[in-house]
Amino acid sequence: MELRAELLKSIWYGFTALDLEKSGKVSKSQLKVLSHNLCTVLAIPHDPVALEEHFRDDDDGPVSSQGYMPYLTKYILDKVEEGSFNKENVDELCWTLTAKKNYRPDRSSTTVLPEKDAFRLWCLFNFLSEDKYPLVMVPDEVEYLLKKICMVMSIELNCVELEDFTSQDVVQQNGFSVWAFLEMMNSGKITRGTDKDIISMATEEIYREIVCDVLKEGYLWKKGQLRRNWKERWFTLRPSSLAYYTGEDRRECQGNITLDGNCCVEVLPDRDGKRCMFCLKTLSKSYEMSASDTKQRQEWTTAIQTAIRLHVEGKTSLHKDLKLKRREQRDQREKRRLDKEEELQRLRALQEERERKVAELELLKEAQKQAQVLLEQDEQKRRQQHEQLQQALEIQLREAEEARASMQVEMALKEEEAERQKKRIVELEEMQKRLEEALQLERKARMDEEEFRYAQTGLLAEEEEKMKALMALQEEQEEYILKTEREKQELKQEMENKSRSLDEAQRQLEEVRANRYRVDQDVVAAQRKLRQASTNVKHWNVQMNRLMRPIGPGEKRPSLGSSFSPFQMPSQRDLGLRLRVRADSKDEESKENLDNGAGCEDEKRFSQASNGDMDIP
Repeated sequence: MELRAELLKSIWYGFTALDLEKSGKVSKSQLKVLSHNLCTVLAIPHDPVALEEHFRDDDDGPVSSQGYMPYLTKYILDKVEEGSFNKENVDELCWTLTAKKNYRPDRSSTTVLPEKDAFRLWCLFNFLSEDKYPLVMVPDEVEYLLKKICMVMSIELNCVELEDFTSQDVVQQNGFSVWAFLEMMNSGKITRGTDKDIISMATEEIYREIVCDVLKEGYLWKKGQLRRNWKERWFTLRPSSLAYYTGEDRRECQGNITLDGNCCVEVLPDRDGKRCMFCLKTLSKSYEMSASDTKQRQEWTTAIQTAIRLHVEGKTSLHKDLKLKRREQRDQREKRRLDKEEELQRLRALQEERERKVAELELLKEAQKQAQVLLEQDEQKRRQQHEQLQQALEIQLREAEEARASMQVEMALKEEEAERQKKRIVELEEMQKRLEEALQLERKARMDEEEFRYAQTGLLAEEEEKMKALMALQEEQEEYILKTEREKQELKQEMENKSRSLDEAQRQLEEVRANRYRVDQDVVAAQRKLRQASTNVKHWNVQMNRLMRPIGPGEKRPSLGSSFSPFQMPSQRDLGLRLRVRADSKDEESKENLDNGAGCEDEKRFSQASNGDMDIP
């Protein structure tokens, strides 16, 4: 999961770099290219059809990061195997995409970092950034990273300039973005004119330490296993292994020592002309090494023990563990700060409450004094008012007695006036009753008038409906008249058509009769030819019979008048009768066809029948 989270941070920059319009969406063609490149650097097979199949139900529009994430997880990240690829290649691919769009330093400035250093700082930023998007780094992590870089360069961090950057409103609210961080590094205010080569070396060292999980690197003398001679090698220590190379460029790896819980480090005494020696023991072998001084030996033994401890604890990276611890410390500090602020607010509230109560108590005391003074003044006023009231009551009592006498006189007058008013009231009540009766009669008359109006309205509505019905009947009558006129014209047209058909039938009948006359003439001619042919046939039969009969020895040839005949010919009378019967039947057929309106067709049939009767063999 840690590897996937680190890959997603780099891929997020690649995805946002393709979003040129900053709408949060990228076209499918660009995602195809990005997916293909990711599969190449991650050393997994690429399926070009998977993207189209995954987004088959979507439209042809661009895809958001939330829409691309399921495809990225299923077809790419789930197939990634740790150790089968170089993560630096993935970072370089994503850096190339995002730097073209977002990294535009002032090339004319002398403090601008080289492209390689900017890439390493970008990787360090991704490693130390928070696990939320968009990726930002809190000021504490920025200070931690800058302190490590300045420590490698043997300079002191310019905290004033750093505070100027961190005091900005955008940084205070959202944190450092990678481009703000690179802009700060390119400004040169942090490095304070340090040589670029020194900055590059420090950046590379911190990059290898934090991103590449290199706990320590450097030259050591190592004793061989077979020849037992000493050779100087470049050692690289990681949490799971200790590799050694022929040189600092790490091109030829001479060996790799796997570290686990069974390994241990021991300090050895000086011997064989070597000093500051120590031994790394594994289950199968022991490796003797020599450092340049005691400090280097102490650093190497401590770093190896740290790597063994990380492996035993199941941790793959020292700086990931340190980052989590720093994050926990920040959370605890933030929690303590919030608790302290809450406590201060509570104390302030209590102090304000206490001050408010003291002020209220003072106000109450002041009010009590004022109330006492007011009470005394009220008592004095009340006494004066009582005396004045008593005097006024005595005066009023005298006035009341005088008024009583006058009231009695007035009462007598009022009683007389009341009697007169009662009589007036009785008269008014009687008048009211008469007015109510008149009002009731008027209401009844109005109700009767309303009923008459309703009846009159009903009659008017009924009359209007009858008028509508009458108008409808009139319209129907007019339509019927028009329809009758049309039918009369149609009948007249039909009678004219039938008259023309009858004339045509008469003409066809005349033609049939003429044809019949010609047929009768043809029949007479045929009978005449038949009689002649019958005579000829009889003659030739006689001759043929004479010729076909063999003549024996001593016999005479029969005479021509012999009565021998091989077959009997039909008589001329029978043939004429048959022809006449056929002619009569054909006449009847022609009449029926004439009635059906097919005179021309019957004429053809008569001619064919006549020709058929004439064909005598």
